[in-house]
Amino acid sequence: MTATTTDAAPLRARPPRGAAPRPPQKPRAFRRRFGTPRTVIALMLREMSSTYGRSPGGFLWVLLEPIAGIALLTAVFSMALRTPALGSNFPLFYATGVLPYLSFLGLAGKLGLSLRFSRHLLAYPTVTWVDALLARTILNALVDVLVAVLVFGGILLIFDVRVIVDAGAIALAATMGLALAFGVGTMNCFLFMRFPAWQLVFGIAMRPMFFVSGIFFLLESVPMPFRDWLWWNPIAHLVGMMRRGFYASYEAPWVSPLYVFGLSAALCAMAMLLLRRNYQDLLTR
Repeated sequence: MTATTTDAAPLRARPPRGAAPRPPQKPRAFRRRFGTPRTVIALMLREMSSTYGRSPGGFLWVLLEPIAGIALLTAVFSMALRTPALGSNFPLFYATGVLPYLSFLGLAGKLGLSLRFSRHLLAYPTVTWVDALLARTILNALVDVLVAVLVFGGILLIFDVRVIVDAGAIALAATMGLALAFGVGTMNCFLFMRFPAWQLVFGIAMRPMFFVSGIFFLLESVPMPFRDWLWWNPIAHLVGMMRRGFYASYEAPWVSPLYVFGLSAALCAMAMLLLRRNYQDLLTR
């Protein structure tokens, strides 16, 4: 007795005779889990070739920028002062301020342009706006770590500076800087595309931050009430924590990692929510 179509299981469509059988489809979660690292790495390689491979010197210019800034500050202030505000070596003192500032500024600005840079690639379903943010964050973080190792290592080697390095404080300062740059940069990613004039406003606003972030002075030396005002500058906390890692006698009790991480988390959460709701509309502008 033959079964009716209502009682039998639904029949699957068979491929045409002679056609190759289709490979079994992987679950979407499985494909996405392993597709995200490949996408991020591909975006990182693309940015490496476009950022460091087109201009002569490439990565060398990234290394020369902080070296030039440190050398300029050393030349100017060493003529007016016998010793820096902390320690006895001018290059090391200014390096602990210049490198955190440039690292934050570079990543926050580049993250703001990440969606614009990868606009055409975001049309592919396997590339998301989160991948674009992660690719720029990881690449710039690796470059900043390499630059810091070369600059600090060169200073300690050339000038024979004997310091007790606190690796934990240095790692904490780097983590604080990465979190703050990611929070500000993710917010910039939305604001740069929603309000194009904000890119100019951000660039102008960051210029005076160089003079009020404790790069060439200590926050403790600032009289009240200006000291309390400068405390709200999160970049000053990065500089203070970095100097705590190189100067054993410098405690910097005013540094608050909780404040920096809290501010970073708030900015990141707000920016992620705005991008999730509006990124498709922003890409069509």
